[in-house]
Amino acid sequence: MAQNDDPESPELPCEIKLANWAFSIFFNVISRSNGIVYRFLRSSFDLKTCPSKKPINGAKTTDITVDNSRNLWFRIYTPTNTGDDAATAGLPVIFFFHGGGFVFLAANSLPYEVFCRGLARHLSAIIISVNYRLAPDNRYPSQYEDGFDALKFIDATKLEGFSGNLKQCFLAGDSAGGNMVHHIAVKAREHEFSNLKFIGNILIQPFFGGEERTESELRLTRAPFFTMDRADWMWKSFLPEGSNRDHPAANVFGPNSVDISGVKLPSTIIFVGGFDPLQDWQKRYYEGLKKSGKEVHLVEFANAFHSFYVFPELPEFDLLMKETKDFMQKQLESSNI
Repeated sequence: MAQNDDPESPELPCEIKLANWAFSIFFNVISRSNGIVYRFLRSSFDLKTCPSKKPINGAKTTDITVDNSRNLWFRIYTPTNTGDDAATAGLPVIFFFHGGGFVFLAANSLPYEVFCRGLARHLSAIIISVNYRLAPDNRYPSQYEDGFDALKFIDATKLEGFSGNLKQCFLAGDSAGGNMVHHIAVKAREHEFSNLKFIGNILIQPFFGGEERTESELRLTRAPFFTMDRADWMWKSFLPEGSNRDHPAANVFGPNSVDISGVKLPSTIIFVGGFDPLQDWQKRYYEGLKKSGKEVHLVEFANAFHSFYVFPELPEFDLLMKETKDFMQKQLESSNI
């Protein structure tokens, strides 16, 4: 991404400018001011993909249903660049939760199909991308419950043909999915898993917030893809009716937060973008984890905007993969000691 003198918006390639323009139209068309969405239009604009046992871009995929009644399922991405099927037996497992402000997209949406294939290929890991219920039809804590129930299902079920190492698991997510990683990781410490062992959390531009307007929120008014009006609308759609953005689901270390100093969380890495209006909240989350005695690492890409990672042509995509792989390797080495 080229350097840019505009302090509020990065210089973007034409195709990303077009994508930003299209997303703005999509958001304005499907959203209503009261936090409700036009469901038919939401589905119409969301291009879905099918699982494929034939390798595509370095990974083959299969879908597993957990609970049809709430459309809870997950897609498994198995890398095919490891040589043979036997080589996947020792691969780490990444549970991935997609973004979309708790309101949009799904595990089989085209942008996440591409991204998760990239994760499997670059990280040499098996990706389990979890589909969960969406707001506003299903508000907090539905999404957290679905994510956690998917973990329990995999812990208790022998999946045919699955050969990942469940003793080397990571929780990962972007935006709203990054928010889910925190809350699901905390909840997971209250549960005794038979097979799953979590050794790291990977939060990519996590969606946190609060009633206060931070410096980055006030400054980055022209940032692509993500504005505070859109963020406010998403929180209104997701949080319990009558609550505000200082609800602990949004403001993890805010005035209504729960003390997690006694919760043993695995090492965490947080990715922040210099053109993401949410960056101040993400850095506060980093500081909150540190003050709570957790091992946490912060990586900032100065030119990255919110959701940069769905554009693999950007140099920050390769940097994200490298930093994530290095983080995973350190946790894998520690888990083997």
